[in-house]
Amino acid sequence: MAVQQGAKRRDSERMPDRTFRMMTLLFKVADALYPYVDKRIRSFGIRDGMTVVDYGCGPGRYTVRLARLVGEEGKVYAVDIHELAIEAVEKKIAKQGLVNVEPILARGYDSGVPDDVADVVCAIDMFFAVREPAAFLGELKRIAKPRGILVIDHEHQTREELKRKILDSGHWVIEEESKDHLKCRPA
Repeated sequence: MAVQQGAKRRDSERMPDRTFRMMTLLFKVADALYPYVDKRIRSFGIRDGMTVVDYGCGPGRYTVRLARLVGEEGKVYAVDIHELAIEAVEKKIAKQGLVNVEPILARGYDSGVPDDVADVVCAIDMFFAVREPAAFLGELKRIAKPRGILVIDHEHQTREELKRKILDSGHWVIEEESKDHLKCRPA
């Protein structure tokens, strides 16, 4: 019974389809008016040949850019709990001819990404919706390499709240803070 309740709570983290479509439209408008995504990801430390997980990839706003940064020798796992997100990423992969992106539909906090694979895990503009931060952060630690990096932002919550959740989880140590994100290493 407890497993069922946990799955229901995580399913409630998935936004309604209409909200997802509206978010996608808003991202397109925002990116057309203020294209800051490329500038932002340059500070993540992603290089050619790395493996990156774009967790909570949404419509792939960061995914395509990450795929270009890691190059043909690298790989990007685009993970989301929303079917429309995976469909949007699959369309972008086909349109851009990307061979280094693997979209994955997560089941709750089970990402489906192999253990110890990610050089960088990006959790951008999504962590505020996570109802079980310790469980989620544990999954991110599982998929990160022992010296991997978690890049996470505090959108829709205070920075202090984000830091408390990270430190309370026991899974990550905050290593660096910038204006718009934290970089963490596995504890």
